[in-house]
Amino acid sequence: MSTTTTTPTSTPPAPEPVRGRRWRADSPLSLGVAGLWLSLIVLLPLAAIATDAFKDGFGGFWDAITTAGALDSLRITVLFSLAVALINVLFGTIIAWVLVRDDFWGKGFVNAIIDLPFALPTIVASLVLLSLYGPNSPIGIHLAATEPGVIIALTFVTLPFVVRQVQPVLMELDTDVEEAAAVLGARNGLIFLKIVLPSLVPAILTGAGLAFTRAIGEFGSVVLIGGNIPDKTQVASQYIQQQIEVDAPVDAAAVSVALLLIAFVVLLVLRVGSGLSRRREEV
Repeated sequence: MSTTTTTPTSTPPAPEPVRGRRWRADSPLSLGVAGLWLSLIVLLPLAAIATDAFKDGFGGFWDAITTAGALDSLRITVLFSLAVALINVLFGTIIAWVLVRDDFWGKGFVNAIIDLPFALPTIVASLVLLSLYGPNSPIGIHLAATEPGVIIALTFVTLPFVVRQVQPVLMELDTDVEEAAAVLGARNGLIFLKIVLPSLVPAILTGAGLAFTRAIGEFGSVVLIGGNIPDKTQVASQYIQQQIEVDAPVDAAAVSVALLLIAFVVLLVLRVGSGLSRRREEV
């Protein structure tokens, strides 16, 4: 009696479901639209102002930004902007911490008014500050046409940058490590410095850079409270307006390009610093 052995046939793989063609964000069309829009809104205006700045050659550009008035305005602008960035790093981080870690009555209201400087016209901010700290100050503090008045105005319009950069990072932090350190006897200050702060450094640097670059180009918030006093409260944006009024557009464009270069260098340095900090955390 012979036994017939039946070899099982392999089942062919099921065909993959047909999927619709998905639109890719890196498609030539999307890249072309993004590049065109970026060119129209950013690159072409920058190229135009750079062309005006170097209309008389590099020598003319250098002479325009090294005059006494231009150097004074650039120096005042950079120093005030650095001070404002440092102030906002400190108080912006504290405000972000309070909004994330503390519960109190009116928290939603406070969280909402943080973005008020974004929505409020800057000239209105200058008018409000002049009413509060001007010659007719209801609180007896006179800061019109003074350096502190300009710094307060710049601080007002740049505060949200640090708060909104630090706040989401704090919300995503895992508090288990902090609680474990507290159980082991670590003090709150040490926990913040050793555990929390390293995670916040990239966001703090980004917020500081955004606050600095916004401050160096600010005009509306300081136009009334600042007084536009040369070598004292005249910032670069006011100096640029002054050059336009005296029919010196090349000098105005040159100082504008100098501001753009300062902002670009600061943002580049902070971007590199933030990247190095993130890589150090990952290691």
